[in-house]
Amino acid sequence: MVTDHVEDSQPQQPLQPLPLPVPGALVIQPLFPVALAQVQLRPDPLDLAVQLQTLHGLRGAASSNPDPGCAWTGDLNGVWQLHRHAAFAPLIAEVLVHAHAYLQQLGFDHSQVALHIQRCWPVLSEPGQVVGRHHHPNAHLSAVYYLSGDGGGRCGCLRFWPQRQVNELVPGMAVGHGGPLNPTRWSQPWVDVAPRAGLLVLFPSCLDHAVLPNEADDELRASISLDLVLTASADVPLPPEYLAPHPVHWQQA
Repeated sequence: MVTDHVEDSQPQQPLQPLPLPVPGALVIQPLFPVALAQVQLRPDPLDLAVQLQTLHGLRGAASSNPDPGCAWTGDLNGVWQLHRHAAFAPLIAEVLVHAHAYLQQLGFDHSQVALHIQRCWPVLSEPGQVVGRHHHPNAHLSAVYYLSGDGGGRCGCLRFWPQRQVNELVPGMAVGHGGPLNPTRWSQPWVDVAPRAGLLVLFPSCLDHAVLPNEADDELRASISLDLVLTASADVPLPPEYLAPHPVHWQQA
């Protein structure tokens, strides 16, 4: 039997209702936003050079994945624990600081949750290469850190799609093709983020995303991706519903 979701009996901090509009004025307000975070870090040029050299060494003679049009991704080539590599340890530590700040702004209580790095891998995109549309059902929070790019987007933007286009009213209208619905902030079919060296992007792992073609003829698009998982803290005696217990309480079957 399917029933409507019923809120639990735990006291919740009341949320304020939307303000009333001025009489006679049409007011459109954004509801239920997706939390996309961006942080511009300041990588040390020497550290950046070492990291890029390390990634080239890890990739070796390979150049794609394996289709020539698809970027080389470490997670499909045995390079999925980059967070354990000494050359990236300080960077990963800085990423985690911002990941915890992201969770705090979303409203998570740090005393009740633990954040785990599940995997970390490089993505190297030669001119003309892409990464197809996908999401990460294995994780909760994803991050991308760029080692190249000038913010112009020529080396391949990171594109995000909404899970559902509620504001298109008529399903399919937001895809464009000269239809009656013009793209606005309320019905845009996607959002692009231009790579820039030192830029960190954090987003929910369930969000569909892709990497557009690298149109810079002489530039390698280099980035690092992380998948993170939330569980209850190890010292929480009774993990809340929907949140997995801490791995220290797990038992392999």
